[in-house]
Amino acid sequence: MKFHILAVGNKLPVWVNNAFTEYAKRFSQEISLPLIEIKPEKRTSNKNKEQILSAEYQRIKTSIPAGCRVIVLDAHGIQYTTTQLADVIERWMQEGQDTVFVIGGADGLHESIKSSAHATLSLSKLTFPHGLARIILAEQLYRAISLIKNHPYHRI
Repeated sequence: MKFHILAVGNKLPVWVNNAFTEYAKRFSQEISLPLIEIKPEKRTSNKNKEQILSAEYQRIKTSIPAGCRVIVLDAHGIQYTTTQLADVIERWMQEGQDTVFVIGGADGLHESIKSSAHATLSLSKLTFPHGLARIILAEQLYRAISLIKNHPYHRI
């Protein structure tokens, strides 16, 4: 099973890549966490926010792996506790469908991807830099899997 993280943004600080890689390699062989980076649209004075989001949406749409459940990250999404997230992920694992989590760029995500997603998830009411959101998501997915598998990483 794969939990893809598709994120708008590249050229992030080394510490972001190192932290993400650390969590990604902790997953067992039957679960992987591939990262798909989408190049952000260049900001110019003749492009408005809608044009930028539309261009990024086209890149996102063509990069979503076929057959995946699509979960977008957005401040207005559902906030789960760790236990609730583990329950949701366990259900997804039983269904056997790969999942892609979509993290938008500086301007967020186009409404088309939000409205077509299977669900919308919020990591927190706080705002995080997108690189940190990748790390938090990777850690929470690892924590949820650890909880499902009774691994000692998650202690209550």
